[in-house]
This record gives sequence, structure tokens and C-alpha cells, in this order.
Amino acid sequence: MIKITLPDGSVREYEAGTTSMDIARSISEGLARNVLAAKVNGEIWDASRSINTDSTLQLLTWNDTGGKFAFWHSSAHLMAEALESLYPGVKFGIGPAIENGFYYDIDLGERSLSPEELPKIEEKMLELARQKNEYKRSNVSKADAVDYFRKKDDEYKLELLQDLTDGEITFYQQGNFVDLCRGPHIQNTEKIKAVKLTNIAGAYWRGDEKRKQLTRIYGITFPQQKELTEYLVLLEEAKKRDHRKLGAELELFAFSERVGAGLVLWLPKGTIVRNRLQNFLRKEQSKRGYQEVMTPHIGKKELYVTSGHYEKYGADSFQPIHTPKEGEEFLLKPMNCPHHCEIYGHKPHSYRDLPIRISEFGTVYRYEQSGELHGLSRVRGFTQDDAHIFCTPEQVREEFLNVLELTKLVIAKAGFEKFTAQISLRDLSKPEKYLGDPENFAKAEQAIIDAVAEAGLDALQVPGEAAFYGPKLDFMIRDAIGRQWQLGTIQVDYNLPERFQLEYIGADNQPHRPVMIHRAPFGSMERFISILIEHTTGKLPLWLAPDQFAVLPIGEGHIEYCKNVLAQLEEAGLSGYVDDRNETIGRKIRDTEMKKVPYMLIAGDKEMADNVVALRRQGEGDKGAISVKEFEGQLLKEISQ
Repeated sequence: MIKITLPDGSVREYEAGTTSMDIARSISEGLARNVLAAKVNGEIWDASRSINTDSTLQLLTWNDTGGKFAFWHSSAHLMAEALESLYPGVKFGIGPAIENGFYYDIDLGERSLSPEELPKIEEKMLELARQKNEYKRSNVSKADAVDYFRKKDDEYKLELLQDLTDGEITFYQQGNFVDLCRGPHIQNTEKIKAVKLTNIAGAYWRGDEKRKQLTRIYGITFPQQKELTEYLVLLEEAKKRDHRKLGAELELFAFSERVGAGLVLWLPKGTIVRNRLQNFLRKEQSKRGYQEVMTPHIGKKELYVTSGHYEKYGADSFQPIHTPKEGEEFLLKPMNCPHHCEIYGHKPHSYRDLPIRISEFGTVYRYEQSGELHGLSRVRGFTQDDAHIFCTPEQVREEFLNVLELTKLVIAKAGFEKFTAQISLRDLSKPEKYLGDPENFAKAEQAIIDAVAEAGLDALQVPGEAAFYGPKLDFMIRDAIGRQWQLGTIQVDYNLPERFQLEYIGADNQPHRPVMIHRAPFGSMERFISILIEHTTGKLPLWLAPDQFAVLPIGEGHIEYCKNVLAQLEEAGLSGYVDDRNETIGRKIRDTEMKKVPYMLIAGDKEMADNVVALRRQGEGDKGAISVKEFEGQLLKEISQ
């Protein structure tokens, strides 16, 4: 008999070789009907796979991320089966599940695929899904696997096999389609009821721009047609909110191929938004005893070897910068933490000095593949609102709670009303993924769990999502149309102080290791602003809007009066402009609405005579006459609130 521990802590005994689906049926037939996959000892498995040892088990349904992952991974295989049926000789690269749906990279030889062909593929997928074919897993020797794909003349699968050895190769088959795959998959195709192929793009094989460009087909599937219909409505709404489109229209940022893909050019209005966010956080950090620092954009390779970042990011990052000195190499910094460790270590510290809180708006660089770049949300150079707190073990709880309070303030100030928290823990079955002493890692995990409990924050614990150097608390916000985004993060780290040999002298006059807390409430400025633009449809909160008002003279004779109004409001710290173009007032109002400026102040003969302006609120129309002083007070009050 084997012992199965369920998420509620209860333990049940079963015969060795039982499956997750068997266990689901022993609990409830209704539950079993909804199970898509299972998490066994932290790893997602097919629900039909045998369990032979004592294990932890979580049954996964459509409501779980892991359940959707298995569903969409299986859908990628179903699409591949449809493609093989419709386009004989097609070759396959990789076909993973992604955050929303799946894709498969394919090679159609000399022919190309047009968007008009996607409905035909969708129809074939649904036809195959109705056949209720099982996803069958089988272990295959490397020799047999190579033989199979040689006969199939699929060089992409043969290349993937080069990195695999006997004992770690599995095939999955449903219907007439066989694929090299680790899984997991749902039980059969019947559960896939609704299909939409959303896009066709190009993707270089294995992300290498020197290799052949394959055709990437994106899609999404659902267990019910109703869910697909709702998703398509959401997709249309998301298109209206696309920060790339709105950012260009509002003149916030731009990209240039001459500068380089994934490198943002912040325009004057976008720079105002960034600076206002940063100044707000600077003020809050100053209240809490943070000291701001600045560090270089590059560092010697040895710095990142010491920190472990080179091991984790080196192969996929910008390549080393070679100096005229033989053997000397520098890297664009992938993280700010190693630099801050060196700042802490530049002089001795006593326990009386701690905690030391170091903050920086530091720009870091990662070489994201061109196919993965996406506006501000996925770039190659981004600025983190990074801070690192060096403290004694006894101070961890209080410091963590203080950071928690600051992060919640940032989320509220940006106007996000709904968020959840996620405690990201180690995957205990894969210790090789993590650096440092496992005992210290466990201490850090417990410190986060205890602090979150004390703060009364409802948080989900997710094994396998920890950073390589420590566990973390991630904040997941929901935007105006219900999409979930990961924003701020807090991490407890016993590892880097050890790697950098950081010390403080304790009350016992002996050296001790500090604990390091990493935190970034915004995360990355670029990604935060992209989410904020989409959440607000470009109608940024008044305190962030680059132009908080526009003064619109009705005629040429009113321009000077409007300029005086602008000067008075600018003197109070507010920002706006005068639209003195030779256009009708109707045209000026329409254009200002399109620019999403929160307020319009209109002045003609009557307003000049009464020393007032006619007030309009963006999207709400006329609000009547108001004195400039009264409007100034109204805006300052709204901003402060």
C-alpha cells in the first residue's frame, strides 16, 4: 500500500500502481469527471499515470492553472494531428501550452499558410476531438525514437532527441498522431469542445535567428463553447486596450530598429509618467529609511559568476563585452542585487547598523528572443524599482511586514482594486534548480509564510515557482477586464549573503551573515506602465496624467487670457497646455478627448469678462463655469486623494 497526502493534509492509502483518476473516483464521480490532470509531488502528471510510491497529490481541473496547462498542451497535439491530416509531410518543432492557449511551430516546406485556412484547421480539430481518442503515453528507447523520426524525415524531432538519453524519452499518441513529448496530457480528446486559432507568426527554430524560420500557429481551446464566446469578447476589449497602440497614440513611448528591438525610447509625456511613479515611491521610501544608490549598467563577469546570475542567465543573455585588456570581460547587468551586495560589503557593519535599506531605479538587460518581445511588457532593457534590505534574522519578520504594507500602498495608489498573493516555494523534487543551503532556503520559506499569516493576507502557496536563490511573495492583480498580472514581488534570501561573504558583527562581538530581502513593488517600470495603460484604457489617474488639463481658447483674442490661466495652474504644480491652433472649438474639444486629457478649460468673451473658465471633464461633458483658483483647489484635492 502507498500513502497519498491530499491538499487538506488528509492521508489515504491505496494499492501501488493506482492512478490519480482512480483516486478522484474514490472521492467523488463528479470530481473525477472534472479532473484534467494531477500534481504529484509538485509535478504535473497525466491523471492516468500510475503512482507507485508515497506521494502528495493535487487533482487539477479547469479552474487550476495546471489543469489548463494540460488541456492546452493536449490541444497543441490535436492541432498537430489536424495539420498532419490536411498537409501531408508537415514537420513539427515544439508545441507548448502558454499563458492563454498554445502554439506549435511547424515547417510546411515551400508552401505558406494564410489566415483564411485557419477555420479549416479548426473544423478538422473538432472533428478529431469528437473521436474521443485517448492520449497514450509510452516509454521509448533512444534508438527506437531516432528510427521513428528518421523514417518520418523530421529533422526537428531528431535534433531534440540529441539532448535526451535512454530512460527519459516518452512518446504520446492520440489517433494517428505520434509526438515526442514529456506530457502531461488530458485523458482523451473528447473534453475539447471549442477551438479558435488566433494568429500566425514566424519563429526561428530554437530561437536562433541564423536558423530556419518556421510557421508558428497560436490557438486556444475550451471545454465549452460559451467560454470561447466570452473569451473572444474579452479579446476584442483587450485589442482596444493594447498598450502598444495607446502608447503610440498618446505619445508616451516609441521603438526604433536603429536603436534595437526591445529597447524603449521614452518620449516626453511617457517620461513624465515614469518620473511621477518614481517620485511617489522615492517619497514613500524616504519615510521608511531607504537610502537611494546608483550602480553601473555593466559589471565584470566574475561579479555575476559569484552571484550565480551568470549560471542562470549567461547563455540566454547579452554576450560578454571584451575590453582591450586580454581576458577581461564585462556583462550588461542582468540584475541589480550583486551590485547592492558590493555596496553593503564596502565597509564593516555592526548589528546596530542594521537594517540597511538600499534602493535604486536600476536598468537591467536580458536578451529576450525577438519573437517573445511585446511592447513594454517584454523588453530587453527594463528598469526595476529595486531595493535590498540587509537585516539580522530577528528583523526579517518586521522588515517583511513593512515591505508588504508598502507594496499594498503602491497597488492601491495605481488604482488596482483586486489582487491576490502567491507564496512561491521550492519544488522539493528538483533540488538542483536552487542555489545555496537547503536549510536556509527552508528558513526563508517559513519566514514568508509566517509574515503573510501575521499580516492577515490570504495567499496561495505554489511549489516550484521560487526564484533560484530564494522563495518569494508575488502580488497578482486583476485589471478592469478581469485579466491577472503579476506585479510586485518580495523575496527572502539567505543565499547571496553567503556567496558574497557578507557579514555584520553581532552583540556577541562575532561575525554573522545578514539576511537579504529583495523587493520591487512596481516590478519593472516598463511592464507596470503597460498594465496601467491597458487597465485604464489610457485614461491614467489624474496624478499620473502627463497633461492634467488643456486650456482651449475659443478665438485668437482669448489666447493671452488662456496662457495666463496656464501659468497660474503651473505655478501650483499642475501640468497642462494651451491649444492655440487655428481650429474651431468643437475640433479642439474632440482632439483633447482623443488625447484622454482629464480636464478641459474653455475660455471665450464671457469667461474673460467673468474671470472664469468653462469646465469639461473627459468623457463627461460640460461641468459649468469655475474660477481658476477653485479649479486649482479641486485638482490638488483630487490628486492628494
